[in-house]
Amino acid sequence: MKSKVKFIKKGSTILTAKPFAYVLKSEFRNDRCNNCLQSGKLLKCSACQCVYYCDQHCQRESWGVHKFECSNLKRISPRVIPDAARLMARIIVKLNKAGGDEKGYYTETNFRMFKDLMSHYSDLKQDAKRMEHFTSLCGVLFEFLRGTTLPNSAELMGIYGRICVNSFNILDQEMNSIGTGIYLGPSIMDHSCKPNAVAVFEGTTIIVRALEDMPRLDWSQVRISYIDLLNSTEERQAELLAGYYFRCNCERCISDEPMITAAACPSSSCNAPCSASEKHCVKCGENFSEEFEQTFKEVTAFTVHHLQSMKTMAYLDVSKICLKRQDGVLHSLNLQHVRTLDAAFEAAVNLGASWEDAEQYGLNLIPGYLLYYGNLHPLTGLLYLKLGKIQLYLGKSLEAVDTLKTAESVLNITHGEQHSLVKDHLRPLLYQAICESSK
Repeated sequence: MKSKVKFIKKGSTILTAKPFAYVLKSEFRNDRCNNCLQSGKLLKCSACQCVYYCDQHCQRESWGVHKFECSNLKRISPRVIPDAARLMARIIVKLNKAGGDEKGYYTETNFRMFKDLMSHYSDLKQDAKRMEHFTSLCGVLFEFLRGTTLPNSAELMGIYGRICVNSFNILDQEMNSIGTGIYLGPSIMDHSCKPNAVAVFEGTTIIVRALEDMPRLDWSQVRISYIDLLNSTEERQAELLAGYYFRCNCERCISDEPMITAAACPSSSCNAPCSASEKHCVKCGENFSEEFEQTFKEVTAFTVHHLQSMKTMAYLDVSKICLKRQDGVLHSLNLQHVRTLDAAFEAAVNLGASWEDAEQYGLNLIPGYLLYYGNLHPLTGLLYLKLGKIQLYLGKSLEAVDTLKTAESVLNITHGEQHSLVKDHLRPLLYQAICESSK
């Protein structure tokens, strides 16, 4: 995608790109198309019986890549090749076919090739966990790509390192990771915990959009977030160091974030964030009991334990227990409280058991999202979208109109008016809410 040297307005698309190589996550292999990653009615590949496609068009489009793995997938079936090994295999096959010459442009004249991506070779050599993973993947590759010319061990590690440090999670419309891809041009972007751009996806196409006005398109100043921002500075730094071998020194990381560990003021009429180690509220002067600090520590530890157990699946009953114990102890913007509300909202939406509860969790979650994600973030927009949908279902059409208009103002910036999330999901809901509110 060619970029123009001019003033960049907030909400502008500054780069789009197709993947150099990508894979659908194996957990979705029976539910999504192996080519476009969309869900729906699918047809199984008659040769390998391992992957699915929307139709013959997607199958033909994918054949250039799939023909080299089709017989191998059939041979090792019913075993499922790890996603990282399959992505490495696709890259190896592509490089063997002169794919190393492919250029990913990020300006009219500037581009990146696969060899330009950083591999962090020396860091990998010192990373025992990743070296163990790499060794395991090599064993899988030697069996999977039997008869294919493989690079030497140093080149294989270079490929592995480039995947570790440069790959993007391909996200669906709800920002769930459904695949992994290497994008050459977009790999130019650095990280910030206070980003000025965002990457969203339309199928396998990555779309980078500006979250702030920029005097010009200077890629050395464009920042996206590599990680989830609903984390403490310590957690973010640890994740970046382990995954990308650097520490972030953005404005957010070098400033204090007192809300993360804030306690609630014992006075019900005061909403000031407090430190549990203090003796009284600095705003209203309310005294803390002698046991308050210990209670705060116990509730925090209890919450952290249960949130860890819900990392892959949110449970409404567990979330409710945590919220009950947090009441009057954790501040409403305390990170663990916001995470618990997030889990409760997700569980309530998935269960569909109590839409009234789901609405309340969503409303309570908004301030936390605004603090940790910001007012212009895809997840903030999605929260408003889901909440508006719930309000519409509950017959609260006037509230739904306001909530969905807020969602529109966010998603028009993060995704754009032509994105399928906006066109096919948000707009019909907003139209329905407006019609019902006018009756």
